[in-house]
Amino acid sequence: MATPQTPYDAVLHAARDVTKLESALDAEMLGSALLGSVYAIAETDRDTAVREFVTGFLAATARRRIAAATTIRQVFAALVPTAEGVERVRPGSQAPAWSGQLGRVHLTGSWAYGDVYGDQTSYLATFAYDDAAGGPEHALVALVDHNIGITKDIFVGGPAERILDQVRQMCADDELTWFRTEDPARLRGEVARHLSVTDDLGELPGEGSLATDRALVGARLAMLPTAAVPTGPDEVEPLSAAERTDLVRRFLASPEAARFGLDTVDGPELASLHFCLSLLLDHAASFPDSDPMRWSPAVSGLFLLDWVHRRAVLDMDDAAMLPRVLRAWARYASQQRGLPEAAAERTDEAIEEMVPEFARLYSTGERRSPATAAVAQLMADGVDPDDPAALDAWIEANRHRLADDGA
Repeated sequence: MATPQTPYDAVLHAARDVTKLESALDAEMLGSALLGSVYAIAETDRDTAVREFVTGFLAATARRRIAAATTIRQVFAALVPTAEGVERVRPGSQAPAWSGQLGRVHLTGSWAYGDVYGDQTSYLATFAYDDAAGGPEHALVALVDHNIGITKDIFVGGPAERILDQVRQMCADDELTWFRTEDPARLRGEVARHLSVTDDLGELPGEGSLATDRALVGARLAMLPTAAVPTGPDEVEPLSAAERTDLVRRFLASPEAARFGLDTVDGPELASLHFCLSLLLDHAASFPDSDPMRWSPAVSGLFLLDWVHRRAVLDMDDAAMLPRVLRAWARYASQQRGLPEAAAERTDEAIEEMVPEFARLYSTGERRSPATAAVAQLMADGVDPDDPAALDAWIEANRHRLADDGA
């Protein structure tokens, strides 16, 4: 066969055996995988890119009468019903028996599960075709990562009952996970909201079936009810200065602070202690939920091995103090949230394991932002940041190097 001349020709060639598939589900999964290549290479607004591709494909293939062409047109119309030209798609004279079931599904159940820390929530919905000829009952699974605010992975497959049983068993065997029945409108809102962020990423998460299953997931989500009140991130006001002070005071009076000897810190170390606590609260405020009590191995890693190096300038006393303060605070937070002891232990062990890498990053400064690196150098040179004249003189003397660093 000649090399396809256009992307539409390439898709037609890839779908040449679509009529030989056994079910509407198989065809929808094939169609979603084909559209996944469009989704993956789009640089931004991928959902729109897929819709525009389907619009173009339907226009370019409107006169094709071979069974594979008319069938894949039906598949794309079912997957992306908002594309222009969908209303003009008609089944071909040799349409497979299952073609009338494309997209004709109903929800059979919806659930949510995740880790007790609140790092990730997975949503699971099961669907059945209105007619068994469409294919088997199948499951949609979507993983929402709350630390980075995206739908990180999605998956459609079956058998639905086996997937649901596996998830239930996994959660039952792990005390650090939870499982519950979920309102389908909330499921749709949460997955779609975070998926819209994923659609605009410059680079997609590297593994999983995000691209290949995106179109099919979108079609299935559209079958679910919408919430009476649109779901969205809770509006969390940042802690006021008084609230931060009160929270720190209660922490320092806690058994967790005493366990790490923070209740008796005084002298020069006291300033470092309060600086470290302010960093913990600032980091928590950088998340959408802005919860100072949400600490986990993952959040601790983001803080200790990345954020603090980019956002703060630590002296040696601060660097020596910070891991100890984090361990105490994470234990206190775990206690306040009522997490299992095993959860607190796992976070504590993870922080302890991170300390050597934290110390290395502190000593090399390799993750400092240009601004943080400049402030660190200023302090190393003994310049008082509160002295405008000294600061101006230092900037003038270092202007060439600062310009190079910012390049």
